[in-house]
Amino acid sequence: MTLRDAIEIAILFAAIYAVLRFLQGTRGAGILKGLVLLLGIAFVVVFAVTQRLRLQEIDFLLKEFLTVSLFALVVLFQPELRRGLMRLGQNPFVGKFLRGESTMVEEVVKAVAHLSKDKIGALIAVEREIGLGTYVEGGVSLDAEVSSDLLDTIFWPGSALHDGAVVIQNERLAAAGCLFPLSENPEVSKRLGTRHRAALGLTEETDAVTVVVSEETGKISVGVRGHLEQDLDRESLRRILRELLTENVKRAERLTRAAS
Repeated sequence: MTLRDAIEIAILFAAIYAVLRFLQGTRGAGILKGLVLLLGIAFVVVFAVTQRLRLQEIDFLLKEFLTVSLFALVVLFQPELRRGLMRLGQNPFVGKFLRGESTMVEEVVKAVAHLSKDKIGALIAVEREIGLGTYVEGGVSLDAEVSSDLLDTIFWPGSALHDGAVVIQNERLAAAGCLFPLSENPEVSKRLGTRHRAALGLTEETDAVTVVVSEETGKISVGVRGHLEQDLDRESLRRILRELLTENVKRAERLTRAAS
């Protein structure tokens, strides 16, 4: 075996392994493994026989069959390929190149606007540089796409998780029912309730951004770096979140501190 043969085998092995990993967890993964094994053995046997006996017509048909079978596999595994591409797009590293502007902010703003209108209390934390894994472990794991409908359902008063907070990591809803430390800042207004103190407490210990909806007044607030900007409307909330969760973090934090 030459070095070129070894490189070709390594490339083929890597390609097959990547496809199997891509389809992992789907019903098509087991079918594909069986097909690869069956077709691989059949191809090796037939190819060896045709090459040794110089059966040119069969060799030609075999190559054409392999070409057509690739298109057949695409059609056969269409659902699995679609789910695999969705999983690929949700990857935080690949997603930076495949996704355009994040829809996470819009979904949060939409949900908060609904909750504010109905005066339903809510607390949402968005992870930035400092991890929130400790708080996620203390809640109920979800690992779901961030959507306004899901957030509305979680904070609905009849929900078992409505009293806790929601944590968003890598633009995914990581957990609900989470508990945050309360702020111990003596300068914090006594009129602020437990939900607002928890929002401040988390931002005092991490660089997370918190969004709070008051259960009594329905007013919207944003917490960052131990400061709370209150009484925001929908457009103000959208603007601040976009600034805090993009490259304008430092400028947005200065604006928040100045407003406080």
